[in-house]
Amino acid sequence: MDRVQSPDGSARERHTRPVGGRIAPTALWHTEISGEQVHRTDARDAFPTGWRRLDDTRFQVRARWPARHRFFTARSGYLQDPLLIPEILRQSTMLLAHAAFGVPGDARFVMQRVRYATSPTRLALDGSGEDVVACITCGDVRRRGRRTTGMHSSMVLRRAGRVLATADGRVDCVSEPAYRRLRGERLSAAGRTVPLLPGLPPEAVGRTDASAVVLAPSPRPGSWRLRVDTAHPTLFRRPNDHVPGIVLLEAARQAATAFSHDPGRTVAIGMDMAFSRYAELDSPCWIEADAEASDDPDPTTVLVRGMQDTGEVFRCTVTVAAPEPAVSALAPDGPGCASVTGR
Repeated sequence: MDRVQSPDGSARERHTRPVGGRIAPTALWHTEISGEQVHRTDARDAFPTGWRRLDDTRFQVRARWPARHRFFTARSGYLQDPLLIPEILRQSTMLLAHAAFGVPGDARFVMQRVRYATSPTRLALDGSGEDVVACITCGDVRRRGRRTTGMHSSMVLRRAGRVLATADGRVDCVSEPAYRRLRGERLSAAGRTVPLLPGLPPEAVGRTDASAVVLAPSPRPGSWRLRVDTAHPTLFRRPNDHVPGIVLLEAARQAATAFSHDPGRTVAIGMDMAFSRYAELDSPCWIEADAEASDDPDPTTVLVRGMQDTGEVFRCTVTVAAPEPAVSALAPDGPGCASVTGR
C-alpha cells in the first residue's frame, strides 16, 4: 500500500498490485518529495515536485522550470539555461532510484555518461511559471541480489505538451560501504579547503556572475585550469571528496563557450559527456577545448576534455548554437516515452 498525495494536497492510500506480472500504474502523483531523495539540501536547488508510475519501466516526473536561479541563469538574456536539462534528469533518476527501485538513502550515485539535445526555440522564456513534465524510461536496470546497482534512464522533457529537450544517462548506485572502499584515503579530502583560483572574465564564458565561473586563465590557447569553489551553495551542496559532475558539465560548457567566436551569444544546445574517473580536489585539472573538425573556421561542435595527472577525467562533445541560430527545432509533439537515444 502506497501513501500518495494528489496535486490538490489531499492524501490517499492506494494499493498497487501486479497486473499480469507487471506493476500496475499509479494514477495519482506522489508529491511528498524530500531533499534527500534528490540529494539537495536547499529547496531552491531541488527541482522535482511530483512523480508517478506509468508501468514497470516508465515514469513521469513533474519539475520546476525556474526563470530565475542563482546558478542556472538565463542565456543571452531570454533563453533558459540548458544545463537544467541534465540536472532535472539527474535529480529525477535519483528520485526514482530511491522511491521506485528501493535504493537506500545513503547510496552514492556515480554518473557514467550523460547527454542532452535541445534547440534555441525550445529554450525561450515566456514568463510562464508552468512546470515541466519529464517522461522517463528506466532500462537496463542492474541488480546484485535484490539491490539495484545501476540503470540507464532516458527522458523526454515537455512543457505545455511541447517537447523542450531529450536526454539520457547511465548511473551506478554504490552502497556507502562500497564507496568507502572505493575511495579509501581520498575520503579525507571531504571538507578540505581548496585555494580559489582567479577566474576568467564572466563574459568570456557566457556568464554574468563571477562566482559562477569555473575556469581559470592559462597561458596555453584552448586550455584552462579548473576553478573549484567548494563554498558555492549549488555546485557543492555538502563537503565532497571529489569534484561533482555538475562542475565538470559547467566546465565543458564554459570551455566550448570561451572557444567560440561569440561567447556572449553562444548556447550549448547539446552535450554528450562520458566520465572516466573522479576529478580529485588536490591536483590541478586542465580543461582543453578544440574543434571536432580541425578545418572548421567557426566550429559548432567542440570537443572538451578534462585532464588530471596525465589521465583523462572526462570527454565531452558540446554542440553550440550559432549567433543567429539556424538549428531545426524538435518535433512539436516529440517522441514517446521510449528510449530517446540508443545505447
